[in-house]
Amino acid sequence: MIRYIDDLQLTGKRVFIRVDFNVPMEGRRVTDDTRIREAMPTIRRALEMGGKVILASHLGRPKGPDPKLSLEPVAVRLAELLGGKHEVILTDDCVGDGVKKQVKELKDGQVVVLENLRFHKEEEANDETFARELAALADVYVNDAFGTAHRAHASTAGMVPFVKEKAAGFLMRKEIEYLGKVLKNPDKPFVAILGGSKVSDKIKVIESLLPKVDALLVGGAMAYTFLKAQGVEVGKSRVEGDKLSLATRLLEAAHRFKTQLVLPVDHIVGTEPTENSPATETPDNAIPPDMMGLDIGPKTRAIFAQHIRDARTVVWNGPMGLFEVPKFAEGTRSVAAAMAINTQATTVIGGGDSAAAVEQMGFADKMSHVSTGGGASLEFLEGRDLPGIKALETR
Repeated sequence: MIRYIDDLQLTGKRVFIRVDFNVPMEGRRVTDDTRIREAMPTIRRALEMGGKVILASHLGRPKGPDPKLSLEPVAVRLAELLGGKHEVILTDDCVGDGVKKQVKELKDGQVVVLENLRFHKEEEANDETFARELAALADVYVNDAFGTAHRAHASTAGMVPFVKEKAAGFLMRKEIEYLGKVLKNPDKPFVAILGGSKVSDKIKVIESLLPKVDALLVGGAMAYTFLKAQGVEVGKSRVEGDKLSLATRLLEAAHRFKTQLVLPVDHIVGTEPTENSPATETPDNAIPPDMMGLDIGPKTRAIFAQHIRDARTVVWNGPMGLFEVPKFAEGTRSVAAAMAINTQATTVIGGGDSAAAVEQMGFADKMSHVSTGGGASLEFLEGRDLPGIKALETR
């Protein structure tokens, strides 16, 4: 069982909230504040309940203290989102006597943002001494950082046993509820859409979903490995040669489970994966020897859209093609549009590039749920226990 923030009494307590503020930046400016905004309901609730709020996050992959990866721009944006009602204080470190003093002197309504956790290698190493130092700052631990829940780090797992009370935030609850329902009790028909470049990245997800879904739609470069395994000519398309026998086994497993594994029947092809390449439509699923598949074709889009239209649950992870280039983005756009507009299904976007695509294309607010965790979403859909969620369980 997991408790949630609104199950706790927070008045006067130091509330350590692990957030995911690993946001895109240009210089000293946050260019996409989605992850900060997603954490706001939990932060506001902690403040409304009289908690003394301490926020902790990583940013990037520093090798040690690095001014370019300071959370200062994040703290500035957070203060703006709080509307000037709460003073936001950025500490110069995340542990140490100075930080303890600042937390101890926190006044009602103030918010402390700890400096980048990964300035200390002990964070990713899940070092116990470091974990205990973080825990000493808190009376209550709240995890609202689903995007890091698949990592057993000091701030996501190691410190939790050393804090008196623990709970999940609202964003974490939303992720657990939507992804949990997809895995355990989806409304049928249940359709999964997988894309991206490699079958090897999605093996466990495919194996987990095949017995559960009514149809698995496969696009992106990973589709060419499946097509090649069936003896289809795929030209210069990206193929994992060492995974052909695996693709064959997965196709056989789909047949065994009576699950439709739907592959592209036509493609948009080019000479190279760049915007300089011409875009040509193939008449069927074969790709000319001098061409490579870079998107699903119009017939495939129509087939995928029909499956989405008839579904009651749809989960999607991975783009259908090179969506960063407009001429190869239509497959990804068509899937996003079908999920956003042409279905009554519960629609779940499994983070990563799919989340970026629906946000970029203006469909994010029309989905039932857009996950904030790429790797975490995949591991959840694989059926794995995520350390950051496991640490919150009370029994």
